[in-house]
Amino acid sequence: MAKQVGWIIMGSQENPPQNSQLLLSNKFVGLCELVHWLLHYKSGSSASCLPPSCAFISRRRSKRLRFEKKMGVKNLWDVLESCKQTLPLHHLKNKRVCIDLSCWMVQLNTGRTSSFSNEKVYLKNLFHRLRALIALNCNVVFVSDGAIPAIKLATYRKRLGSGIETFRDENIIQRASSLPRNMGSDFSGMIKEAKVLGMALGIPCLDGLEEAEAQCALLNSEALCDGCFTTDSDVFLFGARTVYRDICLGEGGYVVCYEMDDIEQKLGFGRNSLISLALLLGSDYSQGVRGLGRETACRIIKTIGDDKVLHRLISEGVGFAKKVKMNKGQADIFMCNGDKLSGSYQKQDIRNVSAREQVSLTTSEEFLQVANAYLKPKCHSPDSEAVLRLFIPHTFRRTRLQELCAEFFGWSPQKTDEYILPKIAESNLRRFANLRCASAELGSQIPLDKMPISCPVSAIVKSRKLQGREYFEVSWDSMEGLQTSTVPADLVQSACPEKIAEFMDKKAENNKDKRKPRPKKAANKATVDEIDLQLQGLLLSIESQNQKPPSGPDFQSRVNTEVIDLSTPVPSSRCCKILKCQEPITKPIDVIDLCESESEVSPEHTRKARELRLFLAGIKEDIC
Repeated sequence: MAKQVGWIIMGSQENPPQNSQLLLSNKFVGLCELVHWLLHYKSGSSASCLPPSCAFISRRRSKRLRFEKKMGVKNLWDVLESCKQTLPLHHLKNKRVCIDLSCWMVQLNTGRTSSFSNEKVYLKNLFHRLRALIALNCNVVFVSDGAIPAIKLATYRKRLGSGIETFRDENIIQRASSLPRNMGSDFSGMIKEAKVLGMALGIPCLDGLEEAEAQCALLNSEALCDGCFTTDSDVFLFGARTVYRDICLGEGGYVVCYEMDDIEQKLGFGRNSLISLALLLGSDYSQGVRGLGRETACRIIKTIGDDKVLHRLISEGVGFAKKVKMNKGQADIFMCNGDKLSGSYQKQDIRNVSAREQVSLTTSEEFLQVANAYLKPKCHSPDSEAVLRLFIPHTFRRTRLQELCAEFFGWSPQKTDEYILPKIAESNLRRFANLRCASAELGSQIPLDKMPISCPVSAIVKSRKLQGREYFEVSWDSMEGLQTSTVPADLVQSACPEKIAEFMDKKAENNKDKRKPRPKKAANKATVDEIDLQLQGLLLSIESQNQKPPSGPDFQSRVNTEVIDLSTPVPSSRCCKILKCQEPITKPIDVIDLCESESEVSPEHTRKARELRLFLAGIKEDIC
């Protein structure tokens, strides 16, 4: 047992037990928990019976996530609640956005997987977010954190406790301008994986000098991007104008957006006012004024005004805030319990506050340092080579993406193509639609076949309706690995209305060919007179084909004639009335000669008689 305990503490490579890498990589597991684990391992229990250490690790991870979500100015999101907008997801189409990659990875790392699972849920969630943005032709730029600013080191230590990236020498912290991050941590590994995935999708990444949100804000303020994705509220203090705090995919997808114009109009807070809130309430760069709540801080800033408040804070320190609150020599000093206001306050006479306690309040020099950190952050300049490289087209690498998805998610190349290729094709179609719209706005109506770029849609296969919206299933031209997919009908209308016209014409022609003529019903049945005329014509034709009978008394006396009355139904052969003509026939009579047996007449005569009977039977059915 002692040898095994020593193995884990010293990190020996001899006979490593199962799950030892997890224990070695986690610095939060105490010696008591190691002994507990070894007891279970010695007794042959499975690794699943390690709830103390695993639960401990999970609690530490959850605590870290809670700290990350509270980054920025304390309670600033609550102050800006009235300016929050929930916009549909298609609001991002054809825009360029910068993404604070660290904030996204914190959001996407839900922590639902166990410590022993290799499933990268955070990376899979990132992939699906990027798919949705690519389909909207939303150009994405990753921005990662650089070194830790010296002014933020104390906050960083408090956030991570005694875990990763902790520092012991206070003198080193004070002398350092910034400190490199621990690139060997688990979270840094997650950032690297996200960058690799983004590069395969054609998404560039900018490594910031210090704070990623500061670099995003600079790009946004210089109109190099349309907005920033971050959960760090101090992005407004760095100068951002449009901030997207959250995104939701699926049916009814949306983004949560904040505009600096709305903040200025609704709340009266400019950039200087927000920096003043950070000084009073606390942020990543300052501790804030003890006992000062957000309502009081907002009231003080509105009383002084955006153009003067920051100058007075820097020049007078927190003393001017006490003057605003002072009433007959007293000031209300709100007492706090941790990070949350207790809801009650105590009145203390400022004259009773000792000089040492007054000195402990934030000084004007510290305010100036914090203000400069927000007003002049260390970032890549807009004309730097690192920023200019972002605007070079980055190609989509299909083979590399298939390899990464197979490694990270266990997907086959076909499954990866099914996920991403329709989105890439839809993005290409949106770019083509933008080109046609731009040419139309300039007054140039260029035919589809004369466009400088060929239309990515080859033809429309069929129309569809998905979730109440009209779609077209289209076939793609020169899209390797993708034959057909569905795209919104309005997108096809704006990109290539000629294809819709061709589809409708072809559909109408096919429907016309498939249409079967219905049998026409006779408006009126044939009359008896018309039937008589038809019979007379048929009898005359039969008579003309027969040879004329020889004349002479001898022949006429021998002729036995069977007369058929055409006005009566066809009689049977047994009940035929046979009339013998005694008198010589002087004129032709419409008769048909029938003999007692059909063998005495010619086959031609028999066939015609049978046809006549069938014809008569058919006429009777029509009349009835």
